[in-house]
Amino acid sequence: MEHVPLVRARVRVALEGWRIPAEVADTMLLVVSELTANVVRHAAGVTDRLRVTVTFTGGWLSLDVADGDPFLPRARCADSFAESGRGLAIVELAVAHCRGEVSAHTRAHGKTVRVRLPLS
Repeated sequence: MEHVPLVRARVRVALEGWRIPAEVADTMLLVVSELTANVVRHAAGVTDRLRVTVTFTGGWLSLDVADGDPFLPRARCADSFAESGRGLAIVELAVAHCRGEVSAHTRAHGKTVRVRLPLS
């Protein structure tokens, strides 16, 4: 899990450099934390690959989190006493609140989860 704060810090630097509004930046930082933690927690047994890409173009802030695990993530209902299992649901709710999009795609060597947030 030591990778999560490092990835989050690097994304924060990019967002600050682009002067992304606080609400959108906070949402994207939550999203990158949850998605990176999911890779570490669920895909680490299958792959040691993790690539995070953040771009800002055409009024959209985009985040891709890619790993070498070919299985697509799915939101699930966590038991009310469970300490984990809500990450993807949190991501979907936060992105929907900002009128954004979440998608997941398989690739030749794994998958990519993409989040897009509009700035207008």
